[in-house]
Amino acid sequence: MTTFALVHGGAHGGWCWEMLQPELSARGHKSIAPDLPIEDEAAGAEDWARVVVNAINDAVGPDDDDVVVVAHSMGGLAAPMVGLQRPVKRIVLLGALVPMPGMSYLDYLATQEDALAPSSDASEDLAAGELPDDAGMEITLEMAKHLFYNDLDDDVAQRAWERLRPQAMTTFVEQCPFDQWPDVPLTYILMTGDNAVGQDWSRRVARERLGADLIELEGSHSPFYSRPAELADVLVNL
Repeated sequence: MTTFALVHGGAHGGWCWEMLQPELSARGHKSIAPDLPIEDEAAGAEDWARVVVNAINDAVGPDDDDVVVVAHSMGGLAAPMVGLQRPVKRIVLLGALVPMPGMSYLDYLATQEDALAPSSDASEDLAAGELPDDAGMEITLEMAKHLFYNDLDDDVAQRAWERLRPQAMTTFVEQCPFDQWPDVPLTYILMTGDNAVGQDWSRRVARERLGADLIELEGSHSPFYSRPAELADVLVNL
């Protein structure tokens, strides 16, 4: 039985995996979905990773290596640190941002004009290496539907949006807290209808920079809601 450590992305919480976790359980696997301290401006990627590591250790102990880390969106900035702090079998980057050792993510974005889907003025600001004026502010329902939930039923999107959390931008502006990626197999899963993360960038980074296995799924930035059974099949078959 594999334990899947589910690492949510920006503005979300462990609740966003609520439809995926029963699918993993039905396939005979365990999962944990901790809440990251995303509101805390003092907490960087290493602090996020520590929360995940502690949750894994509490669930299965510090030595169990049958653990797969699944990091969504901004959670990707912490995923390598989990693999550096404890044994894991694989890291899965799900429509995830990918940190660059030696750089802040904001500086890295300024060199990668296609990293974020061109869906808002904020994307243009970040691609220019600047935080938008409204960074970390409340996300409207219209914004959430476009960026995260563009293929969800309205009631599901509404329920998710109502639980969104404030997001500090510390992980964007801090220097990447590690020098080298852990020696762990990597898989990148991109969604072909993603309105938040650029697909061409995801393909390029997965293949050329990470040497990761690449899997493409149809749908939006939030497959844990739009296609949880399909995503569970992909994860357990890795």
